[in-house]
Amino acid sequence: MSGEEVRMNSFKIAIIGAGSTYTPELIDGFIKRKNELPVTSFHLMDIDKRKLEIVGNLAKRMLNANSINCEFVMTEDLKTAVKDADFVLAQVRVGKLDARIKDEKIPLKYNLIGQETTGIGGFMKALRTIPVMMDIAEYVENYSPDAWLINFSNPSG
Repeated sequence: MSGEEVRMNSFKIAIIGAGSTYTPELIDGFIKRKNELPVTSFHLMDIDKRKLEIVGNLAKRMLNANSINCEFVMTEDLKTAVKDADFVLAQVRVGKLDARIKDEKIPLKYNLIGQETTGIGGFMKALRTIPVMMDIAEYVENYSPDAWLINFSNPSG
Protein backbone atom coordinates (compact mmCIF):
# COMPACT_ATOMS: atom_id res chain seq x y z
CA MET A 1 0.00 0.00 0.00
CA SER A 2 1.43 3.39 -0.96
CA GLY A 3 1.81 6.30 1.46
CA GLU A 4 -0.98 8.11 -0.36
CA GLU A 5 -3.35 5.17 0.10
CA VAL A 6 -2.53 4.99 3.81
CA ARG A 7 -3.11 8.72 4.16
CA MET A 8 -6.52 8.42 2.49
CA ASN A 9 -7.51 5.73 4.99
CA SER A 10 -6.47 7.54 8.16
CA PHE A 11 -6.57 11.10 9.38
CA LYS A 12 -4.83 13.44 11.77
CA ILE A 13 -7.27 16.03 13.08
CA ALA A 14 -6.07 19.21 14.79
CA ILE A 15 -8.61 21.21 16.77
CA ILE A 16 -7.51 24.79 17.50
CA GLY A 17 -9.45 26.41 20.34
CA ALA A 18 -10.10 22.96 21.78
CA GLY A 19 -10.86 24.36 25.23
CA SER A 20 -14.23 25.35 23.80
CA THR A 21 -17.32 23.59 25.07
CA TYR A 22 -18.11 22.87 21.40
CA THR A 23 -15.18 20.42 21.20
CA PRO A 24 -17.14 17.46 22.62
CA GLU A 25 -19.71 18.00 19.86
CA LEU A 26 -16.94 17.78 17.25
CA ILE A 27 -15.55 14.63 18.88
CA ASP A 28 -19.05 13.13 18.97
CA GLY A 29 -19.34 13.72 15.22
CA PHE A 30 -16.12 11.78 14.63
CA ILE A 31 -17.30 9.01 16.94
CA LYS A 32 -20.58 8.68 15.03
CA ARG A 33 -18.65 8.50 11.75
CA LYS A 34 -15.70 6.41 12.90
CA ASN A 35 -16.12 3.90 10.05
CA GLU A 36 -16.18 6.59 7.36
CA LEU A 37 -13.55 8.83 9.01
CA PRO A 38 -10.88 6.64 10.59
CA VAL A 39 -9.04 9.20 12.70
CA THR A 40 -5.65 7.97 13.87
CA SER A 41 -4.65 11.13 15.73
CA PHE A 42 -6.35 14.01 17.50
CA HIS A 43 -4.23 17.01 18.44
CA LEU A 44 -6.17 19.44 20.65
CA MET A 45 -4.69 22.92 21.08
CA ASP A 46 -5.74 25.86 23.20
CA ILE A 47 -3.97 28.79 24.85
CA ASP A 48 -5.99 28.24 28.05
CA LYS A 49 -4.35 25.21 29.66
CA ARG A 50 -7.07 24.76 32.29
CA LYS A 51 -9.92 24.68 29.76
CA LEU A 52 -7.89 22.48 27.43
CA GLU A 53 -7.34 19.93 30.21
CA ILE A 54 -11.01 19.90 31.27
CA VAL A 55 -12.48 19.64 27.77
CA GLY A 56 -9.62 17.52 26.42
CA ASN A 57 -9.98 14.95 29.19
CA LEU A 58 -13.71 14.72 28.47
CA ALA A 59 -12.95 14.23 24.76
CA LYS A 60 -10.46 11.48 25.59
CA ARG A 61 -13.02 9.70 27.80
CA MET A 62 -15.58 9.94 24.97
CA LEU A 63 -13.15 8.30 22.54
CA ASN A 64 -12.20 5.58 25.04
CA ALA A 65 -15.87 4.85 25.83
CA ASN A 66 -16.41 4.23 22.12
CA SER A 67 -13.33 2.01 21.71
CA ILE A 68 -11.50 4.53 19.54
CA ASN A 69 -7.82 3.98 20.18
CA CYS A 70 -5.84 6.74 18.55
CA GLU A 71 -3.03 9.11 19.32
CA PHE A 72 -4.40 11.89 21.53
CA VAL A 73 -2.32 14.99 22.23
CA MET A 74 -3.23 18.12 24.18
CA THR A 75 -0.92 21.07 23.59
CA GLU A 76 -0.65 24.82 23.94
CA ASP A 77 1.69 24.91 20.92
CA LEU A 78 0.15 25.65 17.53
CA LYS A 79 3.00 24.08 15.54
CA THR A 80 2.72 20.82 17.48
CA ALA A 81 -1.01 20.72 16.80
CA VAL A 82 -1.02 21.43 13.07
CA LYS A 83 2.17 19.66 11.96
CA ASP A 84 1.26 16.95 9.43
CA ALA A 85 -2.48 17.36 10.03
CA ASP A 86 -4.99 16.37 7.37
CA PHE A 87 -7.69 18.66 8.73
CA VAL A 88 -7.35 21.67 11.01
CA LEU A 89 -10.58 22.75 12.69
CA ALA A 90 -10.44 26.27 14.11
CA GLN A 91 -12.92 27.51 16.71
CA VAL A 92 -11.15 30.43 18.32
CA ARG A 93 -12.60 33.17 20.51
CA VAL A 94 -10.05 35.97 20.57
CA GLY A 95 -10.58 38.04 23.72
CA LYS A 96 -12.51 35.20 25.37
CA LEU A 97 -15.95 35.78 26.90
CA ASP A 98 -15.10 39.28 28.16
CA ALA A 99 -14.78 40.46 24.56
CA ARG A 100 -18.02 38.72 23.58
CA ILE A 101 -19.89 40.53 26.31
CA LYS A 102 -18.57 43.86 25.01
CA ASP A 103 -19.41 42.90 21.41
CA GLU A 104 -22.98 42.22 22.45
CA LYS A 105 -23.54 45.07 24.93
CA ILE A 106 -21.77 48.10 23.44
CA PRO A 107 -23.88 48.16 20.23
CA LEU A 108 -27.08 48.09 22.29
CA LYS A 109 -26.17 51.49 23.76
CA TYR A 110 -26.52 52.89 20.23
CA ASN A 111 -29.65 50.94 19.28
CA LEU A 112 -27.63 48.58 17.10
CA ILE A 113 -27.66 44.79 16.96
CA GLY A 114 -25.51 43.31 19.70
CA GLN A 115 -24.53 39.99 18.19
CA GLU A 116 -21.17 38.34 17.51
CA THR A 117 -21.93 37.12 13.99
CA THR A 118 -23.50 40.19 12.42
CA GLY A 119 -23.64 43.95 12.72
CA ILE A 120 -21.15 46.03 14.64
CA GLY A 121 -20.61 43.28 17.24
CA GLY A 122 -19.62 40.87 14.49
CA PHE A 123 -17.39 43.53 12.95
CA MET A 124 -15.58 44.06 16.26
CA LYS A 125 -15.10 40.30 16.62
CA ALA A 126 -13.82 40.06 13.04
CA LEU A 127 -11.22 42.76 13.71
CA ARG A 128 -9.84 40.62 16.55
CA THR A 129 -10.27 37.22 14.90
CA ILE A 130 -9.01 37.72 11.33
CA PRO A 131 -5.36 38.40 12.28
CA VAL A 132 -5.31 35.29 14.48
CA MET A 133 -6.90 33.18 11.75
CA MET A 134 -4.30 34.47 9.30
CA ASP A 135 -1.57 33.34 11.72
CA ILE A 136 -3.19 29.91 11.99
CA ALA A 137 -3.43 29.70 8.19
CA GLU A 138 0.27 30.53 7.91
CA TYR A 139 1.17 27.74 10.34
CA VAL A 140 -0.98 25.31 8.38
CA GLU A 141 0.65 26.41 5.12
CA ASN A 142 4.14 25.96 6.60
CA TYR A 143 3.69 22.75 8.61
CA SER A 144 0.84 20.96 6.88
CA PRO A 145 0.49 22.37 3.36
CA ASP A 146 -1.96 19.71 2.16
CA ALA A 147 -4.34 20.10 5.11
CA TRP A 148 -7.81 21.52 4.91
CA LEU A 149 -8.36 24.45 7.27
CA ILE A 150 -12.00 24.56 8.35
CA ASN A 151 -13.14 27.64 10.25
CA PHE A 152 -15.89 27.40 12.85
CA SER A 153 -14.93 30.73 14.44
CA ASN A 154 -17.46 33.54 14.37
CA PRO A 155 -18.16 35.66 12.51
CA SER A 156 -18.19 32.97 9.86
CA GLY A 157 -20.72 34.58 7.52
